[in-house]
Amino acid sequence: MTQNNNQKLIVLATGGTGGHVFPAEALAEVLLVSSHKIVLITDKRFANFKTGALSQVQTRTIRTGTVAGSLIKKIFGVAGLAAGMVQAFMLLRRLKPAVVIGFGGYPSFPTLFAASILHIPTIIHEQNSVLGRANRLLAGRVQHIATSFPNTLMMEDKDKGKIVVTGNPVRASVKALRNLPYSGLQQDGKVNILVTGGSQGATIFSQVVPAAIALLPESLRARIRVDQQCRESDVAATREAYKELGINADVAAFFVDLPTRLAGAHLVIARSGASTIFELAVSGRPAILVPLPTSMDNHQYYNANAFEDVGGGWVMNQNGFTAQSLAARLEAFITAPDTLTKAAENAKKLGAENSAQKLAEMVLKV
Repeated sequence: MTQNNNQKLIVLATGGTGGHVFPAEALAEVLLVSSHKIVLITDKRFANFKTGALSQVQTRTIRTGTVAGSLIKKIFGVAGLAAGMVQAFMLLRRLKPAVVIGFGGYPSFPTLFAASILHIPTIIHEQNSVLGRANRLLAGRVQHIATSFPNTLMMEDKDKGKIVVTGNPVRASVKALRNLPYSGLQQDGKVNILVTGGSQGATIFSQVVPAAIALLPESLRARIRVDQQCRESDVAATREAYKELGINADVAAFFVDLPTRLAGAHLVIARSGASTIFELAVSGRPAILVPLPTSMDNHQYYNANAFEDVGGGWVMNQNGFTAQSLAARLEAFITAPDTLTKAAENAKKLGAENSAQKLAEMVLKV
């Protein structure tokens, strides 16, 4: 990339899972248009997401670790974080960035901590409605905190003055769906259901969704088409389940064209990570949300409730997400399609389509 005199080096630091990577990618899309040089610091898991704008930037991986689990795991986790901090410190001293922005996940902690020691301007972005563990540790050390939701839990009073609500940036391919109208159900027409468990997949969806469809009356079941992303270990069994039901289904561990499938969905069944919530909101697609019960600080529950509160979808806790309860919901939606159309309209109330631009402006001001 040709560097001009006004070009600044910006470091993005993120954990290597979709929930952290996708908003970083959305920000990179905006910054690259302005010809800014970007370096991404992440962990080895990022290899699964090296697409789009982030495939065009320099990437550096560092050691990391979590401080959860058994005592032995915590010891190894702390050692990993310490090693990552040394790596990040050396990297930043060499790179001399104008600003470092972190998107959460443990790999972001060493980078932002090292940046604060080196007196490099820092920003953290919180995707979820609950401030994550890494961001919680960093909140007191950074200059600014960008949040996705108007009310973010676990934020200390002394840090609230740093908050700027930007929303959660979504990739350009999803943002493009903002102006693509929701195609409501037609009488006796196809019902397109998109099922996604996030980057980790969700075995419970592979168990419950086919079983729920099997309980529907034949006249309704014949109208359904399913796109389902699931764990690699569940793909074969899930495909077979739909085959036995005679359902037209595309089942895979990962969809590279997920935005296209989202565009055609009449209903989405999903976990409630922040990236999922805001992709649904920006695109205006109704959803049944099943929060991951083991999510850190139960943040998926609070994310899902924010989406339900604006009328964009319905929360089903995992302990109540059964074939019978889901079948009842599906039958109600298919026989009263205006319910889905109204939810699609409401979903956009939460969407901040200019989130990436707002965050980019915040970064460039710093």
